[in-house]
Amino acid sequence: MFARKRFGQHFLHDRSVLERIAREVGPQPDEALVEIGPGRGALTELLVGKAASLDCIEIDRDLAAALTQRWGASRGFTLHTGDALEFDFAALAASRGRRLRVIGNLPYNISTPLLFHVAAAHEHVDDLHVMLQKEVIDRIAAAPGSGEYGRLTVMLAPWIEAKHLFDVGPGAFTPPPRVWSAVARLTVRRAPAFEVPAAFARTVSAAFSQRRKTLRNALRAIVGVDAIVAAGIDPGLRPEVLTPAEFARIAARVPPIADEVAR
Repeated sequence: MFARKRFGQHFLHDRSVLERIAREVGPQPDEALVEIGPGRGALTELLVGKAASLDCIEIDRDLAAALTQRWGASRGFTLHTGDALEFDFAALAASRGRRLRVIGNLPYNISTPLLFHVAAAHEHVDDLHVMLQKEVIDRIAAAPGSGEYGRLTVMLAPWIEAKHLFDVGPGAFTPPPRVWSAVARLTVRRAPAFEVPAAFARTVSAAFSQRRKTLRNALRAIVGVDAIVAAGIDPGLRPEVLTPAEFARIAARVPPIADEVAR
């Protein structure tokens, strides 16, 4: 099975890395695991039979067929052929009768939207153990004021607590990517770290679309200076120095639009 560029495939083959990921996950017999992009099944092999269920989501039909042929009869194993970006994690959690634990070597080309998609199902997910481009892990775990801090950091902050576990070099993959990767544990909070206003996503997006501008100018189209001041924030600051909770205080003063109210 050759890697297909259109799916962003880089197959993890380093046994020591695979075993370390499996140890970090530490699957238990009463848990529901979900593996995104199992590929050739190198990690699947270490997870199958270790939990009450293992649902694998694979977009490549040839790989999906091979995985089904190999483990289709195994206890608790289910293969879903399709796009993880369109997968209904809430429905799966309901059918399994418990919250999900998600694992995956995520394709670099869809990693950010996929994280947002899974985070949207936060009520149904306990944690994620994910392999991502190291740059993305750095952004998720970044502190305010750092160069990596941005929209991804802030948007995941209400629901996700990130812990960088270890880095992985290009040689651990076939074909080797041009960048380093990292594995992180993303623990999903049962309650948000702070209240998330309806306009939170729009406020954060507007701020970081013009991150070199001050809040006064970056947010001009959606909120006035008086509202920023009333939130206890200096409108002369740049977006990258605000904490996620401070963005929420501003967003609470942004009038929501129709689709935000409907959510």
